[in-house]
Amino acid sequence: MKNYVQEGDSLPIFAPYAVSSGGGALIGSVFGVAATDLASGEEGTFHLEGVFVLPKATGAAASLYAKAYWNDTSKNVTASASGNTLIGVFVPAASIQTAAYASGDTSAHVRLNGTF
Repeated sequence: MKNYVQEGDSLPIFAPYAVSSGGGALIGSVFGVAATDLASGEEGTFHLEGVFVLPKATGAAASLYAKAYWNDTSKNVTASASGNTLIGVFVPAASIQTAAYASGDTSAHVRLNGTF
């Protein structure tokens, strides 16, 4: 194919704010996880697909396979759609034997949907 450019599971993007390696960022309509530490405005690789452990909003549970949203103000994932951006679904960690992340959990495994 002459029009193929790349796989697209990661892209070089300018960080909208300082992001640590493994940290999430919303860049326009694109959500990605930084591959390296990036300063605000610095270009780097963001992963758009895959399963990542991300900080989770406390105070509310999240069912497995429920939609996961990014709260760009708090810089965490939540099950609440209100004012937040859909980024994927909550998936189980190897150690989770229940059907949900508890309200007090501070992180969650999220499978990024790779769409915008």
